[in-house]
Amino acid sequence: MKKSTIVIIGVIVVVVIWGITAYNGLVTQEENVDNQWANVETQYQRRADLIPNLVNTVKGYASHEQETLEGVVQARSQATQIKVDAADLTPEKLAEYQEAQGAVTSALGKLLAITENYPDLKANQNFLELQAQLEGTENRITVARKDFNDTAKEYNIAIRRFPKSIFASLFGFDKKPYFEADAGAEKAPTVQF
Repeated sequence: MKKSTIVIIGVIVVVVIWGITAYNGLVTQEENVDNQWANVETQYQRRADLIPNLVNTVKGYASHEQETLEGVVQARSQATQIKVDAADLTPEKLAEYQEAQGAVTSALGKLLAITENYPDLKANQNFLELQAQLEGTENRITVARKDFNDTAKEYNIAIRRFPKSIFASLFGFDKKPYFEADAGAEKAPTVQF
């Protein structure tokens, strides 16, 4: 064999090995994004599972607050009906999912505000435990969303950088959307005593 043939074969082998490594790296990063999305969904599901217990506890004390209780149940129901597949995560689907979860957050805020009118409820051990669980869940949701955004950012950077961008476009690796702040979140809430 000639030297030039050996060099050409060597270059081809290096390029093929690099291509395989780049592709496998992108697959790993995409799976990490999907895994982080599953973690976000798990935390939202945890919140949805706690809501019926909280509603039932409040119902025992605040039976005439039916409209608020029904609002929480309805928001939870709508939020659990929206399913987003990590493989088909578009900005529109993520916004719809986020909007439904925002409705649950809003309804829970109204429900917790009711407790100010019921001193016995605020002292009830079951309610206090559920409230602590919901607070912890909201914190977990925040962390899961941040972790998802961090992982999506790493993936998005990887598929946009040259030369991996060539492999990404050839093999259909698409940019993943981020969780964004809810509309109006830039304004601090007013607290009055």
